[in-house]
Amino acid sequence: MANRSRKLTPKASKLNKPPAGAMKRVAKKPQKKLKRGSWLSSMLAIAILLSSASLVIAFAWISVLFIFNPDQVSWLNKILPAWAQIPLGKHERPQTLKQIQLDLSKKNQIFGKTLPLHEDVKTSFLLPVFQQRANCQSDCEELVELRVYELSQELEFKSQSENYYYLTTQLPVTGPDESFVISSLLDGTSEPQDISIPLPLTEVQRFEGGTPSPGVWFDLRGKRQQGTGAIRYGYVVYYNPERTNLLQMLSWTSPNGQLPKWQQVTGDGTKELVIDETVGLEPHLQVYQVKPLKLFLKPIQLEAITLKSSVFKDSGYENALSIARSGLWTPAFEWLKFIKKQRKGILPEAAQAQMDLIRLHSQLTKTQAQKIWASPSQEVLADLIDGRWEKALQVFEASSHNAQEIATLLKADEKRLWNRTAAALRVNPNRLEVQAWFALILAVQQGEGHANSWLKAQPKVTKENLAYIQGLLARLNGEGTKSQISSTHLSQIVGTVQPITQVTNTEWLQPNSPADLKLTDNQVWYQVEVSAFNDGKRWLNFPFENFNPPKTDAAKFFWKTLGITSDPEIQIVVWLPNGEQKITIAAIKAVQLRDKVLRLLAAGPKIPDNQNDVLQPKPLALTNAALEWVQPSPITLRELHQQNPQAVKVMLSSLWQSLQQSGEVPAGAIPSFEQMQEKLGDWPVQVIDLTNNAQPEIILTISPEAIASLNQPTPGIQGGNTEQRRDRTIILSDSNEVIYTDFTGNYLQKLSAIAKLSGVQSLALLVENAHNYSLRRWSEKNQRFE
Repeated sequence: MANRSRKLTPKASKLNKPPAGAMKRVAKKPQKKLKRGSWLSSMLAIAILLSSASLVIAFAWISVLFIFNPDQVSWLNKILPAWAQIPLGKHERPQTLKQIQLDLSKKNQIFGKTLPLHEDVKTSFLLPVFQQRANCQSDCEELVELRVYELSQELEFKSQSENYYYLTTQLPVTGPDESFVISSLLDGTSEPQDISIPLPLTEVQRFEGGTPSPGVWFDLRGKRQQGTGAIRYGYVVYYNPERTNLLQMLSWTSPNGQLPKWQQVTGDGTKELVIDETVGLEPHLQVYQVKPLKLFLKPIQLEAITLKSSVFKDSGYENALSIARSGLWTPAFEWLKFIKKQRKGILPEAAQAQMDLIRLHSQLTKTQAQKIWASPSQEVLADLIDGRWEKALQVFEASSHNAQEIATLLKADEKRLWNRTAAALRVNPNRLEVQAWFALILAVQQGEGHANSWLKAQPKVTKENLAYIQGLLARLNGEGTKSQISSTHLSQIVGTVQPITQVTNTEWLQPNSPADLKLTDNQVWYQVEVSAFNDGKRWLNFPFENFNPPKTDAAKFFWKTLGITSDPEIQIVVWLPNGEQKITIAAIKAVQLRDKVLRLLAAGPKIPDNQNDVLQPKPLALTNAALEWVQPSPITLRELHQQNPQAVKVMLSSLWQSLQQSGEVPAGAIPSFEQMQEKLGDWPVQVIDLTNNAQPEIILTISPEAIASLNQPTPGIQGGNTEQRRDRTIILSDSNEVIYTDFTGNYLQKLSAIAKLSGVQSLALLVENAHNYSLRRWSEKNQRFE
């Protein structure tokens, strides 16, 4: 074989080339052996290739699973050594809650309260992670991260006694910059401050009740102390269940401390997110709609409804948006209602959203303008913000004191009233009342000469209108109606009023006596029985036992002591059957003190007659500066129970006993707390400090309908005094003691309002009694309202 091999090499074949026949003989013999060897080697090669291919395919498949779903190959960890363990698809092994908490504590982080992502918190939850702030006195736990955990579904972990969870997503959190938080306080004329200090977020809450789906919405928030109040701020975060990711959707701030809420604004079936950025009397609401977005990881966004541009061409609509942007919400809304009526009630969707945004603001300015304000300047400001030009002029013209106080308001105005009057003049340049306010603002801020020049340049101003406005300008300099008696403090008087028909001059004291008491056209006489008044130093209450006027010049003494010299006007407030307040302005003409009862004689237009309706509050008389109404925002008993469960339990027990004592519900055993909470949980309560101890009291005012819903009236009560059907109030102190109640044998007593008195630190209760009103303040000494 070796010789044959050598003959077959190229070199050998050239030297000794055999005959052709010999070559054929040599080639034939080894041919059979090559075929048998090739078949065996081929089979072995095929077997090796098949096994290799299988391994390659197997490893390829495992690689694919490892990339896209590592949990499917977790079984390999049972046969692999520790150094070769395959990391699971969640990038870590699942953990129990205790293990998660331990890991966080090792990093000096704090395990927050878990919030459910679905109905069952055991299936998946959001975990806020906090960290302790250095050198901190309050709200010391700062939010640094949000995590989402899901329950492990692998048999390896489902068989364990404790639940195991995978970390599916996480979101690092840093609070908003201080410059953003305080930006809402700027009036538009101030330069924004470059303050890049992040403020801490200290709370995480899930939005409940009708939020847009699918998904879960969360509110991350904190607060910054500002003067006597606090600014709230935070982020709105959305959990997308389809992509299992967390998205920070919005930064928000509220200078008045209101939290974001989802509410129906546009009426399209999906609630909108409302952020209240109102400052003082200037309403500012941001309304965001949920809109689709063509992004894989972010399928939706929050889009603000704006008034920047009109969505369809209509000059009237554009004018309405223009005055709305200036802050004249109510006139703009009334204009839009007219346009919508012209278009047969149909507006484009975007235009309807703009109209709804304006309506929301208009509701706020209307409410403000309908309040009883403590000072003329506050009343005028509320009226002008709501576009009530005529009513504001009436307040300005009422007295010289009013004119001076309102002039101070106009001088300090930072463009908000100027912008409103300018916008109103653009759409209607010939309206007298708007011209008057524009001239007053111009005179106060740039001088009376500028105001007169502007007036005379108006193309359609008449001589009568010019003279009228110039008369208003004269009041700014104290000209016009000047009192004959030197000015004193403002009158601060509260009392009960009733019309009278006969007046005897000799029974009343007047500063200009002996002048006849006469009425002008369309006026009637009113007698005001004073409940309380401020003499410039302190408040005095009925009966006026130590109130001794001098024998000479008694009328001047009364005028000065009561403040009538500076402010002779008094408001008469009447409640109509529909609950609306009707306010009439009367002038104080005379005074009378008899048997410790102080009375005023006033003349004014006739008021609506509700004297025979025992369910309506009695007419109330008060001067402009007497009271400032306080209206705490209500919450439900159920919400209060979450904050203060012990106080609510005591309140419900005391309330039920009071209802039994007054005969509203049958006597007997008091229902269980759960039963009472089921019936009363949605009743509104107010929380406010009434005793000046920095601890809030709880106020529950119950309507007759709410009382009737508890039980049918008992037989002994049916057909009884109709006064029993009036609202009643019960107040509990911070120590859970009843400190005020209308549930007494005297069904004529009723808490009418809570008020702040000038010069008094604690708040006062305005209580309607059988024949009059009384102001009750908390006595620290006697621990009761007196």
